Amino acid sequence: MNLLIIHQNFPGQFRHVALAAHSRPDVTVVAIGRDTAPGVQGIKLFRYQPIRKQSHCTHSYLHQYGNAVVDGQQVFLLLKVLKQKGYRPDVILAHPGWGEALFVKDVYPDAPLINFCEYYYHSTGADMGFDPEFPCAPDASSRIRPLNSMHLLNLEQCDIGIAPTSWQRSLFPSAYHSKIQVIHEGISIEATEPAPITSVKLPSGQVLETGQPIVTYVARNLEPYRGFHSFMRSIPYIQAVCPDAQIVIVGGDGVSYGRLPIGFDSWRAKLLAELEIDLSRVYFTGKLPYETYRAVLQVSEVHVYLTYPFVMSWSLLEAMASECVVIGSDTAPVREVIVDGVNGLLVDFFDAEAIAEKVCRVLKFSGDFGSIRKSAKSTANRFDVKHGVRGYFGVFDRVMTALK
Repeated sequence: MNLLIIHQNFPGQFRHVALAAHSRPDVTVVAIGRDTAPGVQGIKLFRYQPIRKQSHCTHSYLHQYGNAVVDGQQVFLLLKVLKQKGYRPDVILAHPGWGEALFVKDVYPDAPLINFCEYYYHSTGADMGFDPEFPCAPDASSRIRPLNSMHLLNLEQCDIGIAPTSWQRSLFPSAYHSKIQVIHEGISIEATEPAPITSVKLPSGQVLETGQPIVTYVARNLEPYRGFHSFMRSIPYIQAVCPDAQIVIVGGDGVSYGRLPIGFDSWRAKLLAELEIDLSRVYFTGKLPYETYRAVLQVSEVHVYLTYPFVMSWSLLEAMASECVVIGSDTAPVREVIVDGVNGLLVDFFDAEAIAEKVCRVLKFSGDFGSIRKSAKSTANRFDVKHGVRGYFGVFDRVMTALK
């Protein structure tokens, strides 16, 4: 099988599938990604450079769509060269969210195209307008329509879609639900086994050990979309009731979603200026190497995971796999995984006092939460990468069989 993977930031969500494909003697895998994509050792990656030539005459609603068309053209040109050299993919797996898959069928009309259906925008009921602290612009709902029209075009031309969760699938128009399968790409359960790790050394030199009252919070970047503001506002309450709590905050100071705060270089700076916090027991680690991040979760007593109604982070599942007691926001993506009181605890995303109350309850009565820890690990096992890889290759086999 010739497998072609297209992802702006290859490997992105396709890392496990790409590695599994590369390890199989009957599969040849190549990839296309932006010039900044990290790539995977041993997999040939054809890179393209984004070209941005926005006209002042272009309507602002079309800027992102215009960028998507340009990136789609760049991928189109790469595919034309590959085809001229005799390359014929049996299956194409693509993340279409930035436009790279728009013109794939113009080069390989008969090759099965499987699109990763990550997100379809809504003006209500999802991330937009969720947080009253950050109201949307009056024309925000109008701005998302051109973006959604690109997603509709991608849905029309792909043969099958894959959504990681049922909630993400539900965001797409119901007319396409029969075309979209739910397959989570998976996390590495073996990499999160808690037993071997009993301590971790943070970049500051601080050593934390299992048995200490350790509270963890993780996000790629510390920002409101992942509830950073709500968590930070819970810290004074946590420290008032549990002054010995060791609070570890993992993540960068950039922005993955949304914008930086006005007048500050980061959301961390803004929240620290707003709050009175004893920083002697709060550790901002920045972004960590995976092994260190994994060790932080394994020594953690309680993990706080907050998110807008948006894409669910792998860190939630990795914390559950590490047998943390997870306190998660009572939002749709989290409710798909956590049942309150069974495999974790749910809390109002905006209620800093309630977050602190649940954190301190776990710290004070840790022995009462053994069944929740075990249930969390059991839930995470359902998201083992082996299941995700099996699901993806099952789709590959079906689309190839359909063409015979």
